[in-house]
Amino acid sequence: MRGRRTLGLRHRLVAAFSLVALLVSAVFAVSTYLLARGYLLVQRERVVQHQSFADAVFVQRRLESAGADVSAVLTAAGTPAGHTIILKWRNQWYASALDQGRDAVPSAVQQEIAAGQPVSQRFRSADGPALVVGVPVRTVGAEFYEIAPLTELDGTLRLLSGILLGGALLATAAGAALGVWTSRSVITPLNRVAVTAASIAGGDLERRLAATEDPELATIVGSFNSMVDTLHQRITRDARLAADVSHELRSPLTTLVGSVDLLNARRDELPDRSKRALDLVTADLQRFRRLLDDLLELARSDAGLGQRPNTVVALDGLLEQVLGEVSADLSTLHGETGIFVAADKSRLSRLFRNLFDNANTHGGGLTRVTVSRTDDDLLVLVDDSGPGIRPEDRERVFERFATGATKRGSSSGTGLGLALASETAAAHGGAVWCTASPAGGARFVVRLPEARSTAEEVVGS
Repeated sequence: MRGRRTLGLRHRLVAAFSLVALLVSAVFAVSTYLLARGYLLVQRERVVQHQSFADAVFVQRRLESAGADVSAVLTAAGTPAGHTIILKWRNQWYASALDQGRDAVPSAVQQEIAAGQPVSQRFRSADGPALVVGVPVRTVGAEFYEIAPLTELDGTLRLLSGILLGGALLATAAGAALGVWTSRSVITPLNRVAVTAASIAGGDLERRLAATEDPELATIVGSFNSMVDTLHQRITRDARLAADVSHELRSPLTTLVGSVDLLNARRDELPDRSKRALDLVTADLQRFRRLLDDLLELARSDAGLGQRPNTVVALDGLLEQVLGEVSADLSTLHGETGIFVAADKSRLSRLFRNLFDNANTHGGGLTRVTVSRTDDDLLVLVDDSGPGIRPEDRERVFERFATGATKRGSSSGTGLGLALASETAAAHGGAVWCTASPAGGARFVVRLPEARSTAEEVVGS
């Protein structure tokens, strides 16, 4: 899809496991934090409220006695460390700490106490979070406030939140690791199937999936191998049938060729009309013989009867030999020399012969053959002087029985030469493709892997 990149199965599995782990751990962390925070705050408020009411009773009793010193009373209250008592009595404000006063008490709390209602409220002071408890002391007309810091509790909650956050991240990482392991367990068998299928599609019909003890995969492996066995048998049977039929046709074809050669030997004795008929028969027999040879080669290739490319061949010598066989000028050969390929020499010769014949027959004539090296591969460029091949037809020309723009019946080609060239190149670990020649014609490019060899290993060209 345009504008959007789809994640692969492995990435989707890892993302799914990570997301689930993150959601579960986040819900657990948030719920744990909220429950712990609520519980600790409630317990802290109860303790501070109990202490504040006790201190308010103490202050009330002292203020009821005549001549009480308010400052001394607040000091004697004995509040816990960090607590501050603020007292409003007879319109005067008193505090147990020198830096505290009326402004330290939130106005909302003062309004509640003025209405005669005890109140407690959390707020943030200049020193951090704090809790204030207000108690109206009606018997002496006073307002009692006690402020308790919540800094220690806030630090505890921060530590708890950090631990829970770290736990959530750790759980997410564990989920991602589990996703990686699971995706690997799922993807590895699929990759094996894909690699095996690709090898089979490339022509290795002997390839099979390895047996497995996994009961979930055993059925798939067995079905896949059974399917490949059936396919292999069918392809082999069809290929051998084609090979047998083609082979059986060689005997009558040889007889016909011999008879026509005999007629050609006494051509001068025939009338003109018979000569024209003989020319037609001779041309069709030659085309039929080429077609039969190509069919035999394709049948051998399909049946896996062709020899493996295990002989090191000098490429420039092979090209010179094939150019001589097609009566081409050796000056058309250019490029590097002294390079070698591992090949079945007869099949590789047929590959280049087909390309040269195609250039001479359909491309206006062979103009140039160039050999070059790129990385570990060799490129052979075959150029002709024809009108070229349209881009939409450059892949189709390698199909079996694909001929030129003329009707197949009137074409002088068999439609198998380029298909055979493509399969031969693939059998040698290379490829053939068509492009445009800089001179305006067609260019066929043959890519072959280079063989690192010494001169003693080279078969004479």
